[in-house]
Amino acid sequence: MNIPDTKPKPLAAALLVAAAGLASAPAMAEDFYAGKAIEMVVPFGEGGATYVAAKFLEPFLEKHLPGNPQVNVRTRPGGGSILGANWFQQNAEPDGETILFTTSSTSNPYVLGMDAVEYDLAAMRPAYSLPFGAVIYVSPRTGIESPADLHSPDMPLIYGGIAAAASDLPVLLAFELLELDLRAVLGFDGRGPARLAFERGETNIDFQFTPAYMSQVVDMVEAGTAVPIMTGGSVGDDGVLSARDPAFPDYPSVYEVYEEINGEPPSGVEWDAFQAIGATTFNFGLTAYLPEGTPDEVLEIFEETIAAINADPDYQEQSQEAVGGYDLLPASVVTGSLSESLQPSDEVRDYLRTLLADKYDVEL
Repeated sequence: MNIPDTKPKPLAAALLVAAAGLASAPAMAEDFYAGKAIEMVVPFGEGGATYVAAKFLEPFLEKHLPGNPQVNVRTRPGGGSILGANWFQQNAEPDGETILFTTSSTSNPYVLGMDAVEYDLAAMRPAYSLPFGAVIYVSPRTGIESPADLHSPDMPLIYGGIAAAASDLPVLLAFELLELDLRAVLGFDGRGPARLAFERGETNIDFQFTPAYMSQVVDMVEAGTAVPIMTGGSVGDDGVLSARDPAFPDYPSVYEVYEEINGEPPSGVEWDAFQAIGATTFNFGLTAYLPEGTPDEVLEIFEETIAAINADPDYQEQSQEAVGGYDLLPASVVTGSLSESLQPSDEVRDYLRTLLADKYDVEL
């Protein structure tokens, strides 16, 4: 496979729909946020991907929100993000001045119905999302050169990850969907250590999120020590996680790989589970939530603000290195598909809980 052009292609159809909606929206209140401050709650410690992305977006929000409010990123770590999200549920007012900015580490426990969760993500109002794609790649020692080779490797496949119910979950679900015969070694301190294990030959199948893939793995691909196989994909115009990741248009999505191997599109509870968790992890990887009851006026303001940020040449240039170059997705694009992903059927939820408990010894 060729190394992709890492500049994402615009999500043309979806964003055109959003733009059409804006054309009929009332003009943005020029002074709505004048003299105000916005608290962006990050339920993790400083230094992680979510904090870095929040700090990167901070000046662009200050520049483009009407009235140019001060935006303050506040960390509230604990419980793998659950404590910060619980605080937001209990304390944030629906006035547009407090935002929860978080990842699948918050949505997965919600979807799984974990006892510690007191927040209701599905009732909140998403203001925008920043996609957070991922590429799955293998060692050339496996003999795998394309997705068609996944079921006939030259050696047993070994995957290294952090925890089954964390950011590894959609990738583990992809492996289940594709019925890959592999051994998962969990307990790494992060995706960086997992990548180093791959480089040392201790594992031979790995994934990295877009920023780390671009900065750490592309050189390995060029050197011939890693073979990209597929991405998690992107939600298409039909709401299905079937489209190619816009950052990696040369790589097939999990959906496409399944279709290539099996001769038909994926279906059933395994696919529904992957789609639910995959969408919240990849397409809506970093999402800003406003409290339930936030008025439409605030959502319309963020709609126009996100369009202005995406069109900002400074954002277009700086986002390449900072967040993978993705366009921000406004609420008009995010809300429907995200709501469906956050509220899977009882069958899907039972499948996820059973898989995690029986195969990975996860106590929920």
